[in-house]
Amino acid sequence: MIEQDSETSGAAIRRRAFLLGAVGLAGVGVAAQAQQFPKLPPMPQAWIDAEQIALWPDGTPTTGFAAQPVPPNWPDILVRNVARPVLRVFRPVRSNGRALLSLPGGAYTFVSILNEGVDIARAMTALGYTVFVLTYRLPDEGWAGRPDVPLQDAQRAMRLIRANAKHYGYDPATVSAVGFSAGGHLGATLATGFAEPVYRPREAADALDARAAAVGLVYTVISATAPVTHAESALRLLGPNPSADLIARRSPALHVTAQTPPTFLVHALDDKAVPVENTMIMLRALQAAGRPVEVHLYEEGGHGFGLGQKDKPCSQWSTSFAAWLDRHLAAKG
Repeated sequence: MIEQDSETSGAAIRRRAFLLGAVGLAGVGVAAQAQQFPKLPPMPQAWIDAEQIALWPDGTPTTGFAAQPVPPNWPDILVRNVARPVLRVFRPVRSNGRALLSLPGGAYTFVSILNEGVDIARAMTALGYTVFVLTYRLPDEGWAGRPDVPLQDAQRAMRLIRANAKHYGYDPATVSAVGFSAGGHLGATLATGFAEPVYRPREAADALDARAAAVGLVYTVISATAPVTHAESALRLLGPNPSADLIARRSPALHVTAQTPPTFLVHALDDKAVPVENTMIMLRALQAAGRPVEVHLYEEGGHGFGLGQKDKPCSQWSTSFAAWLDRHLAAKG
């Protein structure tokens, strides 16, 4: 795994947050091409070298992919135009018998594979987790049935991770997930819609449970309505004029039940991109359903901080998350 000093990592976080704000409702078409995007780090070698598992080797459940225009100096670490979703595998030196699925964010406009993928894998493999980072399909890239496309990939990812448990050496009962921003929305949708029939089963793996043993949601998008939602994420997932039924269907807090996995919530109070109220909505829904939940709110951090800068308290969340996972997975592994 690559290592970054705090200055490099912090700069990457700030630039990624700038990009998320700069994209805005203009998207990444003509208006975005006029932006002068800050320079981000190159694609990390750990990402290039990682083993890959194709999610849909026989073709995706829905069709219609159309590559979208990319601004001239768009950073490689913000992945777009995902025609073939892939799991990248990061293996620990010594396994603790558990696996973790990471769902990076990016407003459903890109997949931020460094701070919410490679960095997370580095931290969690150090603790013994086998980490799978998903580059999921982006719903506004031409796909038919766009509101279901990310969930199709997340469900399939969980099932393939369980199907490969013996090969990689972990207990399938302990597979957890962590999602960030729009990837947090996808994580919450998976946590509440793991049994939703969004694609036709193809093989034995598709009969496996897509429910995560535990879920972390970090500066997550939960609401799909203004002013609480992140407008870009909602637009890309639901389209410009979604019906009330569609909005409700993809508002995961409305679907929390007694089967929703234990959930760990993280947010910075100074997040200007995704209001902290998103996390509070999910917290209240989990409490109302009597589900195990832990929440960590930080005074500073903004949005898109990944593991967090070492000089800020938000950098402590991954340590707390690991301890929380230990408590909730101890009886399973």
